[in-house]
Amino acid sequence: MTAATAGQRELRAAIVGGGFAGVGAAIKLREAGIEDFVLLEKADRLGGTWRDNTYPGCGCDVPSTLYSYSFAPNPEWSRVFARRAEIQDYLEDTAERYGVPQHVRTGTELLEASWDDAGLRWILDTTTGRYTANALIVGAGPLHEPIVPDLPGLESFRGKVFHSGRWDHSHDLTGKRVAVVGTGASAVQFVPHIRREAASVHVFQRTPAWVLPKFDPKISDRWKAAFRRFPLLLRVARAAMWCWMEGLTAAAHHPRAVRPAELYGLQHLRRAVPDPELRRALTPSFTLGCKRILLSNSFYRALRKPNVELVPSAVSEVRSGSVVTANGVEREVDTIIFGTGFHITDLPIADRIRGRTGRSLAETWNGSPEAYKGTTVAGFPNAFMLFGPNIGVISAFALIEAQVKYVVDALRMMDERELATVEVRREVQAAFNERVQRSLQGTVWNAGGCQSYYLDANGRNSTVWPWSVMRLRWALRRFDPDGYLTEKAPMPALPPAVNGSREDARAASVVS
Repeated sequence: MTAATAGQRELRAAIVGGGFAGVGAAIKLREAGIEDFVLLEKADRLGGTWRDNTYPGCGCDVPSTLYSYSFAPNPEWSRVFARRAEIQDYLEDTAERYGVPQHVRTGTELLEASWDDAGLRWILDTTTGRYTANALIVGAGPLHEPIVPDLPGLESFRGKVFHSGRWDHSHDLTGKRVAVVGTGASAVQFVPHIRREAASVHVFQRTPAWVLPKFDPKISDRWKAAFRRFPLLLRVARAAMWCWMEGLTAAAHHPRAVRPAELYGLQHLRRAVPDPELRRALTPSFTLGCKRILLSNSFYRALRKPNVELVPSAVSEVRSGSVVTANGVEREVDTIIFGTGFHITDLPIADRIRGRTGRSLAETWNGSPEAYKGTTVAGFPNAFMLFGPNIGVISAFALIEAQVKYVVDALRMMDERELATVEVRREVQAAFNERVQRSLQGTVWNAGGCQSYYLDANGRNSTVWPWSVMRLRWALRRFDPDGYLTEKAPMPALPPAVNGSREDARAASVVS
């Protein structure tokens, strides 16, 4: 992989983002015989989320058997829930095995992608030059750009400040007084680790989350050998996990159905936290599933350690050497670590993609992202979003593979029918999203009594796919051209007529 400069010829496709979505798209383009594409990655290596998030204890909260491409199963996972480093290795090894690196341009950040209506192509301005491509595949996922709260006084803080998604490994936490702001999926993983080094850790919690036990034993060498020798066994394990995940999705449509899981979570909390006051502060007041469910065997135990304090209040102000909560409580600290999540519904890349009218995706959405089947957007021809609006499911790989299949099928159909563009009809997109929003009503994601990152700036759920993964696969099983406006590819320019009419020239060109 090199930071090569852009070439002059027009490409069939350009992929933006080198995480699992972008790599999956590259693999399937190659399988379809499409080699005329590039994958643009702004960093110096592939990896996406798993390259950027290097905080202590970073790992996956989806079982390892599901967290891999179905066409590239991995019998070597070390645990039921894989750690960051081996996930990163799996991504890079899989990319190498399927010949992706030859298409990768590292150190190439997309500055702006704009649709050229005259040339029927996308023009991509990047940090290494300009690319032009007939199709644009956006694989810049949602767990990428950190959110750092705009807290009053933050700029005056004399100590060290960083986000968990941009962990500063050069900053030694030994003996430090640390403020952890946020108690989401990242914080529950790194807090148990940093408390071993820090003099004190103050965990500022705005809203308690549901934390369930994590069944995470090591996978023995005997089991790994069995998975290698009998691939069917690995597929059976994957299918079992799949059924479990589908059950969770089904339960989300009926809030009462999650009550057994809530009782299980409360039992876990009672066993891990004997102190009634601390337990009360950690007890969620919303339906399980309304926010992301967290898995941890060590977070509650860490909060009981002498050098760890749970502060059940949001931070309202930062001073030169301290943080202050909304109720006026002040804690002196010399390090602030934000575990405050990422831009999910307000993807930064949406500001950099401009469609037919010159308006960006962000301007078009106006705070509420919307697409057809989470993949295409009216006014943006030949543009395909991976991890688009309202397509979030528990299994990221099921989503990636379904979307990529749809995209490749669209490009194949365009070639067969000699089409220059496909663009989803506005009325088709609107009807689809009306069904989505109607189906989300009454689910735990919308009616669970919480404010989550599933909801956008306008309070609309623009993140979750409301149905099963099987229905997602069915919806994306093949490209549906009837839902799209299409344009035929322009005829090649004719040679000038010499000693004859233009009709003679056309006939000659056809014969040749």
